[in-house]
Amino acid sequence: MSQGLDGSACQLMLDPRPVGMREQDAGPGAKDPLHGITLEMIVRTLLERHGWEELGQLIDVRCFQLDPSVPSSLKFLRRTPWARAKVEALYLYGPSTR
Repeated sequence: MSQGLDGSACQLMLDPRPVGMREQDAGPGAKDPLHGITLEMIVRTLLERHGWEELGQLIDVRCFQLDPSVPSSLKFLRRTPWARAKVEALYLYGPSTR
């Protein structure tokens, strides 16, 4: 006597992607590469990679150029969506080659 497999079981067997990379394995925010990463983590990581001087050259905002600090940068970036988008893009993709 043979037992049949339902469609979802067959799909799992035929899916070549590793477990964890399948749609059904995706949790909340799985399509957001910044899910679970705070703005403070982003700023501190960029600071370690580039330092304040280089950050001020890569992203032309005063919070990175004049008397920079993590708290003042976070305050500015939380209130300024265009600057935050530039910081997040630098974190994700690195410096632009333009």
